[in-house]
Amino acid sequence: MASQSGDGAQKTVVLAYSGGLDTSCILVWLREQGYQVVAYLANIGQDEDFTAAKQKAEKLGAIKAAIDNKASFISHGATGKGNDQVRFELGVAALAPNIKTLAPWRMPSFYNRFQGRADLFAYAQQNGIPLPVTPKKPWSMDANLLHISYESGVLEKPSTVAPRDLYQMTSDPESAPDKPHLLTIHFKEGIPVRVMDHTEIKEITDPYKMLEHLNLVGGRHGVGRIDIVENRFVGLKSRGVYECPGGEILYQTHLDLETYTLDREVFHIKEELAVKLAKLAYNGFWFSPEGQYVFGCVKASQKDVTGTVHCKLYKGSVHILSRDAPVGLYNEQLVSMDVQGDYEPMDAEGFIKINGIRLRESHRTAHS
Repeated sequence: MASQSGDGAQKTVVLAYSGGLDTSCILVWLREQGYQVVAYLANIGQDEDFTAAKQKAEKLGAIKAAIDNKASFISHGATGKGNDQVRFELGVAALAPNIKTLAPWRMPSFYNRFQGRADLFAYAQQNGIPLPVTPKKPWSMDANLLHISYESGVLEKPSTVAPRDLYQMTSDPESAPDKPHLLTIHFKEGIPVRVMDHTEIKEITDPYKMLEHLNLVGGRHGVGRIDIVENRFVGLKSRGVYECPGGEILYQTHLDLETYTLDREVFHIKEELAVKLAKLAYNGFWFSPEGQYVFGCVKASQKDVTGTVHCKLYKGSVHILSRDAPVGLYNEQLVSMDVQGDYEPMDAEGFIKINGIRLRESHRTAHS
């Protein structure tokens, strides 16, 4: 969608448009500055009324634009204090370094004019921009298929309890159903491929519908609420409240299957790499050489993570009940307390003595 103002391709800017307060105001403001604006709203599985968003953009002066508009700028509504600006722009640097970025929240002509959300509300009212939030509920919200995140407004004070009416995906665990929900998740090489819902008696294999269903039943049982203070890459601490019911179910069941199928040392290394990959993604380095390298290592670790995990959802928690896999390092006979098998108990004595050497030496030097 492109606005009708501007003076040609050199002034065309693609705006990452959510339809929210910030980007709606930015769309109008960019038009005031003489830019032709292409408003881009991606369907990444969020529960979004795309027709309403399209109508709203058109009301603000947008029309359809050809995909070959040869835009030379991109723009976003990320603040100058957040991580989003870093992720947007490092991604552009890695994939299309010739494109310039217009970040209004870092431009004095914008942030001196709009010094807070109250100024944005006033600007929206002056320009006939429909308001997606109200001053009574001033927190911001971003949603996709995996989660909803909330920040700012009343959440900026860490000692304040998040309002009950904030949550959109999940029930309060205390008021969740008293009867647990039973599921079996099937994985192939680390990827969920089938969900068996034993409570509702249904089988789901479509990836989108699997996560959609897990979000539904997980949310119903209060699974996946997260309230944290995080460390932004720019050096600030911020509070975020998240809802991620389907993701929490998949994370817990996948982790259980990994402990069952992976070699101990591979599992420990993969744990470290997973944290590293999460940091790289969080800080905007997903498309970096190191990001792609670490992703490749994590992917390689999943070749034997195939099997099933049975779990129940109850009062905000995912309880693992059992697991099985066609290939696994768990040896029932070897570990049994009733069968000696190939394990010679006397061998443990030497193992313990060898591992105790450094502890005995540490004691000797500490008491010499």
